[in-house]
Amino acid sequence: MAQVNMQAVKELRDRTQAGLNDCRSALIDSEGDMDKAVEIILKKGLAKSAKRAGNVAAEGVVETRVSADHKSAVVVEVNIQTDFAARNADFLAFVGKCAEAASLAKDGAELGAEPYPGGEGTIEDQRAALVGRLGENITVRRWQRLAVPTGRVTTYVHMGGKIAVLLGAACDSDATGEKMEGFLQDAAMQVAAMAPPYLTADDIPEADKKSQAEIFAGQLKEEGKIPEARWPQIVEGKIAKWAKEVCLLEQPSVIEPKKTVDEMRAEAAKAAGGEAKLLPFVRFERGEGIERPTGGDFASEVAAMAKN
Repeated sequence: MAQVNMQAVKELRDRTQAGLNDCRSALIDSEGDMDKAVEIILKKGLAKSAKRAGNVAAEGVVETRVSADHKSAVVVEVNIQTDFAARNADFLAFVGKCAEAASLAKDGAELGAEPYPGGEGTIEDQRAALVGRLGENITVRRWQRLAVPTGRVTTYVHMGGKIAVLLGAACDSDATGEKMEGFLQDAAMQVAAMAPPYLTADDIPEADKKSQAEIFAGQLKEEGKIPEARWPQIVEGKIAKWAKEVCLLEQPSVIEPKKTVDEMRAEAAKAAGGEAKLLPFVRFERGEGIERPTGGDFASEVAAMAKN
């Protein structure tokens, strides 16, 4: 009988939310192979995430589709319960069809009600059928489109579908946009990596500025080194510095750190022989905002198993 360490048991339990003894038995049966153990858990119907967490689906994939003329693109997020099932070929094919359906849908449409491309019924019909085959809950969580009348939209997908970005430039001509594809790809990659909340300082809501100012004022109060009368001026300077950190165009470029993204944009537009203005981007990160199940106390379960 294969020896199973508790770290492996914990990893399998985190991935499937199955019971401790079930995870240990699956690892023994699979001779320690983690993926095979996950498969055993799923085939035996032992994954408990559906019962313990109300079918919470926080794994999955974000995927994009860009139009042939590069003037519009869509991004979709489709979730499933475990990372193992997220690699299933049928699930990935379904995500692709969702992205295709989104590219054909009207803005704001309920994607589940859209016709399933190349198949029967709706996206929702196919989702329900796939849930039955895979034994895990699946949710078509959200989708969004970015379009420009003249210019170019590009897409960037990071870490095999964990993060996806749509970034567009409104240009004086489509030719200018085409020549700026390299810059747009670099900037989209920066959005994925740095996750700036805003495009420019003008996009920062006053409520966010006020909240950040309160944080800085609280820090000054905690330090107790500077007279309160000087706080407004200092806070104003800190807000200006903070804005450069959270706005894409003000950030140092990851390609050329001595230049801002906006300076790189200006250079790219000049080299293309035209003018270009970046539009507010779309960034989807898989599972963001979803409360994930934590299961029971692992240490307590180990103690109970040892006792038994």
